[in-house]
Amino acid sequence: MRNTDFVVRFAGEGGGGLVTSAELLAQVTSQVGYHVKTFVTFPSQIMGGPTFAQARISTSPVLSYGDQLDVLVALDREAYNTHQSEVRDGGVIIYNAEDFQLEEDEKSFGMRIDELAKSTGNPRAANMVMLGAIAYLVNMPEHYLPEYVTKRFSRGRPGDEEIIKGNIMALSLGAEEAKKSGFSLGALEDPTPPSGEQLLIKGNDALAIGAIAAGLDVFVGYPISPATTVLVYMERNLTGPGKFVYQASSEIESINAILGAGFAGKKSMTSTAGPGLSLMSEGIGLAWMAEIPTVIIDVQRGGPATGLPTKVEQSDLLVAIHPAHGDVSIPVIAVGTVEECFTGAALALNWAERYQGPVIILSDHGLSEQAQNIPKPDLSKVIVENRKVYTGNNGYERYDGVDVSPMPVPGGPGAYIANGSEHDPIGDTTHLPNRHVDMTHRRFNKLDLLKDDNYERENQDESIAIMTWGGSKGPTREAYDIMMGENQKIGWYYTMQLNPLPPQLLEELKSKELVLIPELNYLGQFAMLLRAKGVNAESITQYTGTPFKVGDLVTRIKDRIASHKKGLVNV
Repeated sequence: MRNTDFVVRFAGEGGGGLVTSAELLAQVTSQVGYHVKTFVTFPSQIMGGPTFAQARISTSPVLSYGDQLDVLVALDREAYNTHQSEVRDGGVIIYNAEDFQLEEDEKSFGMRIDELAKSTGNPRAANMVMLGAIAYLVNMPEHYLPEYVTKRFSRGRPGDEEIIKGNIMALSLGAEEAKKSGFSLGALEDPTPPSGEQLLIKGNDALAIGAIAAGLDVFVGYPISPATTVLVYMERNLTGPGKFVYQASSEIESINAILGAGFAGKKSMTSTAGPGLSLMSEGIGLAWMAEIPTVIIDVQRGGPATGLPTKVEQSDLLVAIHPAHGDVSIPVIAVGTVEECFTGAALALNWAERYQGPVIILSDHGLSEQAQNIPKPDLSKVIVENRKVYTGNNGYERYDGVDVSPMPVPGGPGAYIANGSEHDPIGDTTHLPNRHVDMTHRRFNKLDLLKDDNYERENQDESIAIMTWGGSKGPTREAYDIMMGENQKIGWYYTMQLNPLPPQLLEELKSKELVLIPELNYLGQFAMLLRAKGVNAESITQYTGTPFKVGDLVTRIKDRIASHKKGLVNV
């Protein structure tokens, strides 16, 4: 029987081409019709430190990164010691024989990877040596990799032919070494290409493209892991008349700059991570108070403080909803897939314009650097909402009533004051108790404009349900599908829109005996919020800096359900 799913991990010291190798394999296989997903984790120093990158290739859509490895490429002893236990029975370990030696066994063989690369005349071709060996192990058609190399390096530059020749030679040398080893994993099933044109893209790039498609005008950001590449993408692509991108000197400068842009009538955005979101607290409060549309992307990482800057965690939910002092409830959209990075960014800009205030997008490190093939977005179908702009006469009361009112643009009619103090209808500062009551009602009442019933559900009649959020969607959905194949009685719920929650979704969750929430944090933050809203929610938590493994998640869900049912019997 041919294989339909394949996971390979490259592990070693950072800067050794590990990430490039995984991404090259993903690019090659996605272009011939496979479904792919990559995962990268690395230390926070600029160079060096233990790093690994893996790619999962499948004939069907990929939901998680894969629990077990079919192939481990270990470039040093530490990488071997750390990762060899995750290689499945029947899997293969390729180790760098120039760095360390193992006794040959039924699972591993050595290659002098750098030496083979240098023999081609191109010492940078080590990743091609590794890919050649992997391609042989899964009996990949011989033309896949050479065709990709030829296409990639045919750039019309002097030396292209030599580069192509050297890389193809490196592929052959790697394949020959794998052939000598006698190992084989069996052929990978031919791909069943997805319908429609596909795009291999990373989560941070998809966030940027979604925002640009929704009409973004101004982006100001400060480099911080793992959000930096959003800024980089914007610098290269948010161009043209009326568009502006700027690298600020701090997160405080970033939030204040985009508030100014939003006040001036422009669609504005920044990106940051948890520490930067903390620094933006006062600015976000000002945006809420002054009712200025803007969007903040928070690519979550491990915390608190510097924490785990290059690891994955979902621990910013509470601070995202309540980032400022006082009574605030910031709209939050949490994206769970690379495709949702695109749609979620567009939705966030629309929400900001619709209710006239700040919106926070929660992504995470896992999604930021994850490359996945998704249906190529049709930009002509992106819904673009624009704010209501005041066009009447002067004397306008901007903050009158409890509903969203047209927003004057500086230089036009209806001039008003927008500051952080409590204000009267025209924006003048006031401390009158009744005005604070009226304005508080106004700010919270506007959230009703964002309430809709956009959510996923399956088997909604079951008394026990799973509901995850953000980047844990893929592993949780794969675990759910496994349980459905075992005829487990359990429902499924999911939404990107965490605040405000879809009203009908909340009512359905309240009716359940138990709602289980897999999430990557210690506190069980989403379950905590649901309990406050009357849902019997319990978290399944993990805070290792790594994503859930599907097999572990299935076991933990089953155990929790069994404990719940046992408790009912005992009662």
